[in-house]
Amino acid sequence: MLGLIDGNSFYCSCERAFNPDLRHRAVVVLSNNDGCVIARTNEARDLGLKMGEPWHLVRDKPQYRNVVWMSSNYALYGDMSRRMFEVLHDFVPAVEPYSIDEMFLDFDGLAESLPALSSRIRETVRRITKIPTCIGIGPTKTIAKLANRVAKADRNGPGVCDFALPAVREAAYGTIPVADVWGLGPAAQRKLKDIGVNTVADFLAYPADDLRGLLTVTALRTQHELMGIECVSFGVVPATRKSLAVTRSFGQPITTWPEMREAVASYTLRAVEKLRGYGLVAAAVQVFMHTNRFNGDPPYANHATVTLEPSNDTILLIGATVRVAHGLWREGFRYAKAGVIFVDLCEAEKATIPFFPSKDPARSAALMRALDAINRRYGRDTLRVGGTVARPNWSMRRANLSPAYTTCLEDILPVHA
Repeated sequence: MLGLIDGNSFYCSCERAFNPDLRHRAVVVLSNNDGCVIARTNEARDLGLKMGEPWHLVRDKPQYRNVVWMSSNYALYGDMSRRMFEVLHDFVPAVEPYSIDEMFLDFDGLAESLPALSSRIRETVRRITKIPTCIGIGPTKTIAKLANRVAKADRNGPGVCDFALPAVREAAYGTIPVADVWGLGPAAQRKLKDIGVNTVADFLAYPADDLRGLLTVTALRTQHELMGIECVSFGVVPATRKSLAVTRSFGQPITTWPEMREAVASYTLRAVEKLRGYGLVAAAVQVFMHTNRFNGDPPYANHATVTLEPSNDTILLIGATVRVAHGLWREGFRYAKAGVIFVDLCEAEKATIPFFPSKDPARSAALMRALDAINRRYGRDTLRVGGTVARPNWSMRRANLSPAYTTCLEDILPVHA
């Protein structure tokens, strides 16, 4: 038996955890450059705010005048997710993160009533991390995720939905829209609607052979999962990534090559940190840059891809991406966005090392381990490669950014007793 725990309005709840003035108020968190709504509280949802709405188009409407908006603070949200993960480990044999705010729970072998245990887990997470949650229970990941969605939809309910028993979930399937099922995207939903499949019960009643022909084998697995037949095992290691990207729109247009070089080097720095975190190396990289075609500036867009010796060495890869970017650079434009995309990835221990590598692989690995260890212990950018900037002028707009309460010593809240 599995559970899925999900932080309610997670980004907004993280903001509320350290700012009690936000409780019971309509709050939204915005995307990069304070663009679109990516998280909203129930109060904001009740006012009619939708996910993905451009904030600059709706912020001045009378009904949204009292909505509190926050810039996205991923350092805070990531650390709050880590804290939630550690709390969960005290209750269950294993925890499998699915996203920053969702985690699957392994209930195997536990004697306690699962609804009662789930309620205790919710209470403890709320007490320690201040994050409200809901938990869904089921024999497969798809059922647990669907149960979680049902629990979250009932705002005044217990916050736990138990779909462990077939009779319970079968009684509910007839009222649950098929759009709520994990793994069925918009295109699949449209096809199902066209043939009269509107609820989960309709989806389960549809012949398996016809379903595979209409959609894919993935939809067939989803159907089996909803029947209680496990097709997505707990703890399955995800397939190795095929690409890894860091792309950003600039807070203000870039018009000089030194600024663009800093941007590309900084994006490469972040991308390579992720590469090492996944234990991967890259054998090719794509760099792109473009102007904003909507603001009347002369249009320009270009990209280039080059092969590399397989590596996750920050210094080596920054050198490669900056050289590619220099070849793309054209004077006289106001650049709005750039990005670095590493492709042809493989596990570091399986990489083919060139006969004459640019750097001694052992020394390079030791240097990168030391760099990562220092930055983990003392904070990001304690050590960084020359040519990158901690707080550049072109960085994202984050006009209402909350402090990094849990990851920066200067931002820790003082307590007066």
